Amino acid sequence: MKASVRSNWKTAILVCRKCSKKVDGGFGPKGNQPLGKALKKHLSLKKGRKGDAGILDVGCLGICPKGAVTVVNGAASRDWLLVKPGTDLDALAAELGLVETRA
Repeated sequence: MKASVRSNWKTAILVCRKCSKKVDGGFGPKGNQPLGKALKKHLSLKKGRKGDAGILDVGCLGICPKGAVTVVNGAASRDWLLVKPGTDLDALAAELGLVETRA
């Protein structure tokens, strides 16, 4: 058994799955995708550990804002973001430090 496995990730972005369900999509070009899926597609990230960054849908993060999704950047975990549906994904990617990973 291996003791560790490498990834190409520069950071891991945690997106609250429960918040995404509560806002019922609201992201992406048509406004009908969950935030994690829309952000992965928008940034054209490779799947799994071969991508430049990991965007992971996780269980409840305990904030539960009304009408927003809680997002945590693993590289800057002190500041959590509350992202409202319809937010510009380019601006969000820049705020999360993902702009340089965009293909």
